[in-house]
Amino acid sequence: MKLRYTPRAKLDLAEIHDYIAQENPSAAKRVIGVIRKTADTLIQNSLLGRVGRVAGTRELAVGRFPFILAYRVEANEIHILSVIHTARIWVENF
Repeated sequence: MKLRYTPRAKLDLAEIHDYIAQENPSAAKRVIGVIRKTADTLIQNSLLGRVGRVAGTRELAVGRFPFILAYRVEANEIHILSVIHTARIWVENF
């Protein structure tokens, strides 16, 4: 399985990093690292997350941080669609 980030997911990661880095740059780097490691676990088991709120997607919580990875499995690829803070309103589609 290959893991791919959509442009939207890449933007989400950049925004998360920038927001946290305003107060603590080293914490921002750690949080992004944990998010990416969590996504990497999907390579071994793409069904690790739960069925998503948006049809055709799945969701995986990011450990101790308030983020959820929204993803879709297509053929031999896992597409990370978005990284969403749990306090935000969920999107209707990706």
